[in-house]
Amino acid sequence: MGTALDKEPLALLPEICLLVGALAVLLSGSFLPRQRQWIARLVAVTALLGSAAASVVALTGPAHTVYAHTYAVDTAGGAARLIVVAATLLVVCLGVDELAGHQRESETYALLLLSALGAVVVAGASDLLVLAVAFLLASVPLYGLIGLARTGAAAEAVVKAYLIGALTNVLLLVGVALLHAVSAATTYAELATRLAGAPTAVLALGVTGVLAGLLFKAGGVPAHFWVPDAAQGSSATAAAFSTTVPKVGALVAAHRFLDALPGAGSGGVDWPLLVAVLAVLSMTLGNLAAYRQDDPRRLLGFSTVSQVGYLLLPVAVAGRSDLALPSLLLYLAGYAVTNLGAFAVVAALPQRRTLASYRGLARERPALAAALLVCLLSLVGTPPTAVFVGKLTTFTAAWDGGAAWLVVVAALNTVASLFYYLRWLAPVFREDPASGGRDGEGRGTGRQAGDPSARRPRATLAAVGAAVLVLLAGLGAGPLGGWFDGVLAR
Repeated sequence: MGTALDKEPLALLPEICLLVGALAVLLSGSFLPRQRQWIARLVAVTALLGSAAASVVALTGPAHTVYAHTYAVDTAGGAARLIVVAATLLVVCLGVDELAGHQRESETYALLLLSALGAVVVAGASDLLVLAVAFLLASVPLYGLIGLARTGAAAEAVVKAYLIGALTNVLLLVGVALLHAVSAATTYAELATRLAGAPTAVLALGVTGVLAGLLFKAGGVPAHFWVPDAAQGSSATAAAFSTTVPKVGALVAAHRFLDALPGAGSGGVDWPLLVAVLAVLSMTLGNLAAYRQDDPRRLLGFSTVSQVGYLLLPVAVAGRSDLALPSLLLYLAGYAVTNLGAFAVVAALPQRRTLASYRGLARERPALAAALLVCLLSLVGTPPTAVFVGKLTTFTAAWDGGAAWLVVVAALNTVASLFYYLRWLAPVFREDPASGGRDGEGRGTGRQAGDPSARRPRATLAAVGAAVLVLLAGLGAGPLGGWFDGVLAR
């Protein structure tokens, strides 16, 4: 049982801000007329800024657990808080043009805040029961967010997400039950000492079940099938959020969980090899599936699957390299802003649904073309971008942890991924003969050059801002990486 000393409501102030903000948005949106829904947006942004400020303050304190060691307040949790909140703020910005005046505008902001809250709690959970509840908190609003578009494609995407999510949730709960059965404990601190002598088969099934649930949230193989459909069929706002924010919580949670196991290969089970195989499958299958995609959103969907493979490298060496945790957090921060920058370009050009329709973009919209160039080259891992630094540090961590073969496979996949990103970039810098050099939306968009509805200025601003952050994060990776040095609290 916990003591009065570990019951610290203020330690959960960032999470409280998100929860109160979601409820305030939902209630205020119910009474506001459609033309004044911007007030709900302002409330959401205020809640996110308040959560970010509280997260920064919490990072200055010592690492510890609260509420009977069920929730960790440490560097990993604090970094996850900041990344999730910053990413959600960027999602709100890129979605303003799409959502302004929409009949479900306030509901969208409420779902964004609730799902972000779930991702934060998943990352900070240091107890299996809290992790299971946080999984549901992160998943249920996400289903609603994907389905808000109310189109056939969105319906198919949300059904896939729900069915796969329900299956992996069951597997996660079975895993929690098995681990509790052999250890009589649920907190990570107790699992670290009580699982050492557990039966191999039960231990293997239990940990595999927990990892299955976390891989669904991360969008990794084999629970990745919902990701490209959500990216293609849902709104740009939902697509950007669902392919980015859940990964942050899930991958930090996976690292925290695996680090708590009694040791690599304990009980005859080689967990590092299992995670390494999942990493190889995610990066390879994601890249192969992205090769033939013609829809930019679906291409980005499979790209996010491949990125999970790279992000699993430090997870595979959890507890075996001091570089594993800071490299994971640094990569997650760089990936989040990069992926959202690419989706912001897509949101700014809603009528361009094929790679060929981006032909001539560099002449017509040079700022967007430059933002897309920076973000896609960052996803490849080109210096001096944020993802380049993230990949470099994760490769170093994996090599330091004894997984040199995994680094080689990841490097080969990185080179291979360049092909499909260049398939998108090549039309951008080719002249479109149909445009005649006019400033417009180009061929295949269904809009005239002067149609103001074809422009989404705030999504454009989000894309350019994200591209600038990608470069700044890459150039200032040294000081930024210092924020992520720390230990996991148990």
